[in-house]
Amino acid sequence: MDVLSDLLHRAHARNALVRQLIQRPPWALAFTGAPPLTVVAALGGRASVRLDDAGVAPVCLAPGDIALIGGAHAHTIGDSPSTPPQAVIHGDRKHVVGGEGAAGVRRSLGPRTYGDGLPGATIMLRGACELRGEAGVRLLGMLPPLAVVPAGPRTRAALDLLAAEVARDEPGQDAVLHRLLDLVLVLALRAWCAGPEAPLPSWHRALADPAVGEALRLLHDRPAHRWTVAELAAGAGMSRAAFAERFRSMVGEPPLTYLTGWRMTLGADLLSDTDATVAAVAREVGYEDAFAFSVAFKRAHGVSPSAWRRRTR
Repeated sequence: MDVLSDLLHRAHARNALVRQLIQRPPWALAFTGAPPLTVVAALGGRASVRLDDAGVAPVCLAPGDIALIGGAHAHTIGDSPSTPPQAVIHGDRKHVVGGEGAAGVRRSLGPRTYGDGLPGATIMLRGACELRGEAGVRLLGMLPPLAVVPAGPRTRAALDLLAAEVARDEPGQDAVLHRLLDLVLVLALRAWCAGPEAPLPSWHRALADPAVGEALRLLHDRPAHRWTVAELAAGAGMSRAAFAERFRSMVGEPPLTYLTGWRMTLGADLLSDTDATVAAVAREVGYEDAFAFSVAFKRAHGVSPSAWRRRTR
């Protein structure tokens, strides 16, 4: 499995919520309490996205464009960056600005749609999802607070499928929407990473190198294996010295240092998501005993494995 696929699999989105927005200009909706990752796509009409707490310039979206909001940033979606929000949405509750009483009106939203189909309306999709554990932190580390993926034939085809399904109300609909949102997210991430201005981590840039990319694949395929630099170099078809220097220069750290960091990511998520003992987690990620794992884990995360489990649970 390649490194990005492994990361996406382990950080798999959960508790996804997909909504269609249909609004006639001028309009704006503010979203608070956002999850770590939000996907906003324009299907038709004028649209803009602005973050309310990140000091990032707002962006305008053309039909087919996708915005990725990396981090739990409050944000406003509207027809123009200058349009004040008419409502604030938190989860499935909507607070109408300037509604009845000082606090406005609170009411539940419809199943999957905000607004109505008035002529000239903007049509958008918004998907919000949680990411799992430290793998999710690594995935979010690839993204700026706000990234825009221009419209393309592959992402547009996936958006059309998602838009068609979000308008339905059939058995199994949530499962279909979650999988289609995953597809849109993966295609958007891949397209954004291929762009010239993406500030990607060094390991992602190294994936294009045949030798270092192969070594990274080996480390992710078998993280518990007792790798040596010589063995990785042989798998990459290089001498030990040349491989070690090439890996360090491209990834920014030596091969076994990268491996230790990835093992600590896997160990942290196993401690959070399973009831396995610390010793079992240690063996799962390549350590012969719990003591050696605990020392490495505390060095990486600042707390013992047991304290990490209590805190994240």
